[in-house]
Amino acid sequence: MAAKERSSQTMNEWCMTCDRETEHAVSLEIRTEGSNPKTDHYSREPYRLTRCLGCGERRSQRMNNA
Repeated sequence: MAAKERSSQTMNEWCMTCDRETEHAVSLEIRTEGSNPKTDHYSREPYRLTRCLGCGERRSQRMNNA
């Protein structure tokens, strides 16, 4: 999977591991989901990535569920 165009910032969000609200690094990433080089450019999808700055847990969520 290719990743491009990452931006990052921090914000407070609920952490399931810490079981409380903690500061998280949040970024957006465009991922290529296709495995065919001829059609890869049609399968790029935005993902929201979070990392808890307390415990380090990482999560990703696809933002476009078409």
